[in-house]
Amino acid sequence: MPGPRYVLLGLAPPRASWFRTVAQWAQASSIPVEFGKCVSPEELRTRLASNRTFSAVLVDASLPALDRDLIDTARQAGCAVVVVEEHPSRHQWTPLGASAVLVGTFEQTHLMELLRQHASPVPDAQVKDVDALSEEGVGGRDTPGRTSIVVAVCGSGGVGTSTVAMALAQGLAGPPSPQARSGRDAKVGAGRGAGGPRDNLVLDGGVLLADMARRGDLAVLHDARDVVPGLQELVAAHRSGRLVPRQVVALTFDIEQRGYHLLLGLRRSCDWASIRPRSFEAAFASLRGTYGAVICDIEADFEGQHEGGSIDVEERNVMSRSALAYADVVLAVGLPGVKGTHSLLRLLRELGAAGAPPVRIVPVCNRAPRAQRARAEMARALAQLGGLGEGVASPIFVPERMLDEMAGHAARLPSAFVEPLVAALRAVLDQAGRRFVEPSEPQPVRSGSLGHFHEDDEIALG
Repeated sequence: MPGPRYVLLGLAPPRASWFRTVAQWAQASSIPVEFGKCVSPEELRTRLASNRTFSAVLVDASLPALDRDLIDTARQAGCAVVVVEEHPSRHQWTPLGASAVLVGTFEQTHLMELLRQHASPVPDAQVKDVDALSEEGVGGRDTPGRTSIVVAVCGSGGVGTSTVAMALAQGLAGPPSPQARSGRDAKVGAGRGAGGPRDNLVLDGGVLLADMARRGDLAVLHDARDVVPGLQELVAAHRSGRLVPRQVVALTFDIEQRGYHLLLGLRRSCDWASIRPRSFEAAFASLRGTYGAVICDIEADFEGQHEGGSIDVEERNVMSRSALAYADVVLAVGLPGVKGTHSLLRLLRELGAAGAPPVRIVPVCNRAPRAQRARAEMARALAQLGGLGEGVASPIFVPERMLDEMAGHAARLPSAFVEPLVAALRAVLDQAGRRFVEPSEPQPVRSGSLGHFHEDDEIALG
């Protein structure tokens, strides 16, 4: 068919009636459409990653693969996403990023009207006029406004990162309720999903301690007898929807003695593969919208595709990278001594390279010596070696405490361990304020700015 046409990709069960119908319309040239059938989500992603330009993607709503990550993949390629289902539910799919919803028995006029509204025709199969894409076709990601305080706690292995995160969560939660004071052996599972926000919490909405490390320790440190529900269930629930606060709270455990809720992490380190980026982004947004403060115990690994060239590594680190991107305060935990100072210095540099604002980074020396001279030497070493750059706070020191016996019954941590962390958090918030993160949106590419492919040179030379 001469002239501009819409280049579409379709993903549906082989026997879907609309799948065959659109292919017949395209083959008969009854509509200005070129239609490519995809038999699997992997084939769809492969085609979208090619150098060819597509106008839109049509996906059958009955496919389990249809979720916010698949929609976002198509949107990142500049395609409008049209969901086809027997009983259209615009309120279900458009909040996930879909451009429109079609009933399964649509006619040619319905399809063409929708394409004119949300997609752009392709004059040449190898050239895409990005500026012609409508705003509605590339906008609409559902990222609600953030209201909670986000704190990222990270450190190299064995330095007490999880213990510091627990202490900070307890300090922000405030004193325990009378019921919690009377029960010394309250287990982690007691009161799961019950109650909602406490009256004694300092922050409106409550405090959540979330285990977002690939090799998390919060379950064993709280003597968790149950391993579900946890982070994996929360992310899975956000693949094709969003939970209300009551449902989010139901996936956490109530740590009554310390006053906060606990979200268990991955059950195995290899389970990171099930945490899809956009689904995790939506789940993280629900956590921030439910709780007044979210304390994230994360891995000290922020490598992404830009640094190492691997998209798999970036997706493996999606939890750490997301928590760091939204963190109002970052606690970098280390130990005293030559090795501890070296590891903390390296972590501070990696945090700066990952984009953490220096004014929001607080070095924490765990198991600090009592002698003021030893503490001053460590602070001086960090400053001389460049770890305390402009804006980075001076390190805070938390004393050595025997905390292993407290893990079994979730007893309250000593105030000498908790108070310095809370004071450091408040100092950073007083100085730097809350962090506002602009929602990320696809950016148009100016024509000619991407260069050309070697095949084009060969064609031009004949």
